[in-house]
Amino acid sequence: MSALDDIKYDERGLVPAVVQQHDTGEVLMVAWMNAESLKRTLDSGVTWFWSRSRQELWNKGATSGNTQRVMEVRYDCDGDTLLVKVDAAGPACHTGERTCFYRTVTR
Repeated sequence: MSALDDIKYDERGLVPAVVQQHDTGEVLMVAWMNAESLKRTLDSGVTWFWSRSRQELWNKGATSGNTQRVMEVRYDCDGDTLLVKVDAAGPACHTGERTCFYRTVTR
């Protein structure tokens, strides 16, 4: 039995993946993975995700050049969330921001 058998996908076959810069701990983005995108990520050493809007696999940075080299993939105690530690070659956000979490909620 491998660690991959411990991953619990939702009813759509997806699991959330928190992407973090490996050396700073900065959270860059959250995306979704299915079994195929996780396998491609592990096999290739760069991040692959499942686009819920386009209903297709996508390789982060394939068109923008803002690739994410995978350093480590972890999963939580319940097996229903992934933590993907990467070395990001550029901005993670489609807006051009380094992280998708560049805005603050105020009271």
